Amino acid sequence: MQKRKLGNGNLEVSAIGLGCMGMSFNLGPAMDKKDGISLIRAAVERGVTFFDTAEAYGPFTNEELVGEALAPFRDQVVIATKFGWEPNSNDGGKWNSLNSRPEHIKKVAEASLKRLKVDAIDLFYQHRVDLNVPIEEVAGAVKQLIQQGKVKHFGLSEAGAQTIRRAHAVQPVTALQSEYSLWWRQPEELVLPTLEELGIGFVPFAPLGKGFLTGKINEDTKFDNTDFRNTIPRFNPENRKANQALVDLLSKFAENRKVTPAQLALAWLLAKKPWIVPIPGTTKLHRLEENLGAANVDLTPEDLRAIESASSNIRIEGARYPEWAEQTTGR
Repeated sequence: MQKRKLGNGNLEVSAIGLGCMGMSFNLGPAMDKKDGISLIRAAVERGVTFFDTAEAYGPFTNEELVGEALAPFRDQVVIATKFGWEPNSNDGGKWNSLNSRPEHIKKVAEASLKRLKVDAIDLFYQHRVDLNVPIEEVAGAVKQLIQQGKVKHFGLSEAGAQTIRRAHAVQPVTALQSEYSLWWRQPEELVLPTLEELGIGFVPFAPLGKGFLTGKINEDTKFDNTDFRNTIPRFNPENRKANQALVDLLSKFAENRKVTPAQLALAWLLAKKPWIVPIPGTTKLHRLEENLGAANVDLTPEDLRAIESASSNIRIEGARYPEWAEQTTGR
């Protein structure tokens, strides 16, 4: 597996990471813990050195899973986790309240260190921008944790260009994690140029459109009742039917290259910039191997232009999040 550096932060990771959320949370029933550990360790064996989790995934159980699975490989891997959510007692304990107050960030860091079984968090992202706390205070709190040796790198998630600039002025931001794929290209407008200017790496989550770009989901697909895609407008049956046009297009390009649609979608991201590191998630070994195969797919500038030209004619239907979640993105 090739390595990449996330911007100027000197953080080197495998060209493709592993998003671990779905093993515990949000995409149907949680995996059996033993199976989750086995899958994470299989990723290490195949050259993956970058693993993504968060306290909110579970909550807490995903960090525990990742911590246990990677304990034997601690010096070989980079673990990213996140702060910024907390349960809302007015809504049955659901994690839909933002809290990035400095004292809360420090508490989360201490708890995450224990669950991950590490002495320092490699990359600590603010999970979503909290408009009640100036981003300078957030960056300052993480800066203190870095000075104390408890955190190595600072990251943001789903932040807008101005927020990134303000945070970076207080504590250099190593990476931004946001949704980015062939069916969500909004970061190209302002965010990608800002990251390039400031020397910040980009970690696309949902690089396969929450599974849609694999070609394995259609209008008739039924999701488990615990799967959050049931709440996403883009995933209602009518919109899935309309959005199939993008998957059909990807499939044609993939067939010509003798790769899968998922591999083509990931290869497209890798070809965009050398400091982009996607983190597709999976619960299946054969999907893990398929995703990692994308690192061996070289797309030329002509390939990129052809894919982007054709896909730009396809209108994507449906919002990418329910309304309450949309309000926490792009701030």
